[in-house]
Amino acid sequence: MKRVISVVGARPNFMKVAPIHRAFLAYAGAFTHDIVHTGQHYDARMSDAFFSDLDMPQPTWFLGVGSGSHAEQTAKVMTGFDDVLTKANPDYVIVVGDVNSTIACALTSVKRGIRTAHVEAGLRSFDRSMPEEINRLATDAICDDLFVTEDSAVRHLLSEGHSASSIHFVGNTMIDSLLWALPASESSTILSDVGVQEKSYVLVTLHRPSNVDHRDQLAMLLGVLAEISKSCDVVFPIHPRTRKHIMDWNLAQNLPQNLRLIEPVGYVDFLALMNNAQLVLTDSGGIQEETTALGIPCVTARTTTERPVTVEQGTNVLVQPTAAEIRSAVQQILDGSGKHGNRPDLWDGRASDRIAAIIADKLTE
Repeated sequence: MKRVISVVGARPNFMKVAPIHRAFLAYAGAFTHDIVHTGQHYDARMSDAFFSDLDMPQPTWFLGVGSGSHAEQTAKVMTGFDDVLTKANPDYVIVVGDVNSTIACALTSVKRGIRTAHVEAGLRSFDRSMPEEINRLATDAICDDLFVTEDSAVRHLLSEGHSASSIHFVGNTMIDSLLWALPASESSTILSDVGVQEKSYVLVTLHRPSNVDHRDQLAMLLGVLAEISKSCDVVFPIHPRTRKHIMDWNLAQNLPQNLRLIEPVGYVDFLALMNNAQLVLTDSGGIQEETTALGIPCVTARTTTERPVTVEQGTNVLVQPTAAEIRSAVQQILDGSGKHGNRPDLWDGRASDRIAAIIADKLTE
C-alpha cells in the first residue's frame, strides 16, 4: 500500500492539512496518510485545541524542534524529518504554507527522490525581507506538484518557468477548514466569555516582526488600538512574542479597559470571533483569506500581500502600517463605508478533494 506523509510545523498549517486528511479517507484502501508535526511552533494547550477543533488525528511523528534562529530551526527539522523518511519510506510528501518546516521538509524529501507537493504554491509578496517569501520561492523551485489557491499564483509560477502540467489550481484548503468548522463556531461561547456583543468590536491579530519586534512601532499600534477602543471594543488575542515585548517595554500601562488583551484561543473560538466582528485588523496572511471567505471587512497593516485576490476580489484593504493609514481605513469601515467583496473561484470547501484525487492519480501512474 502506498504511503503519503503531510507536514505541519505551525498552527496555520493545521487548517491546511486537516481537510486533506479527511479527503484521503476516501482512498483508505489505496494508500495511508500520516502526519508529521515538526514542533516548529508548539504549545501543548493550543496544539491540542487545534487538533480537536479540526477533527485531526494526532501526528504519527512529533519532532519537537522548538524555536531558534532560522538556520537552527531549518537544520533541526531537516535532520529530524530525514529520520522519519528512513523509518516510513513514503511514496509521496506534502508540505504546506511558507514556514521554515515547509522548505526544510521539501528539501529533505526531494533530495531523497520522493515525489513532493507544495500546497499553497505560487503566492508572492515580492518582499524578500520576509523570511516566508524566501521559503515560498525555494519550496516551489524544487517541488514536483504545485497546488495553488488563486489565479495570481498560476501566473507567478508560469513566469518562473514551471511547466503548466505541474501546476494545479484547486482552491484553498484553509477555506475547506473554515467552511467545515463554521457550524461548530455558532455554538461557541467565546463572545460571552470575552464580554462582547456581535458586530460590536474590532478583532486584532499582530505578530509580524516588522510590527511587534520594534518598540516604537508596537507602541504606535497599541496607541491606535486605544483610540479605536474609545468607540468600540477591541479584542486582541495576543501572540506570546507580542505579549513579551509589551511587558518588557512597559507598554501595558494605561491601556483602556475596552482594549481586551486575551490569551490565544482555539480555532473554533477564533472563527466565532472573526465571523462576528465589525472588522479585523491583522498582519496575518491566512486571516486575509478567511475574512474574504466570510465577507468580514479586513484591514491588513503591511506594505505588501502575497494574497492579492483578497484585495482585488475580497474584503481586504492593504494599508501602510502607520497610525494615519490604519486609523483612516478602520474608521471608514466603522462608519459603514468599507468595501464589499466576493469569494474567489474554487473557494468552495472542495479543494482538498481535488488535491486527493490528483495525488491518487499520481500514485497510480
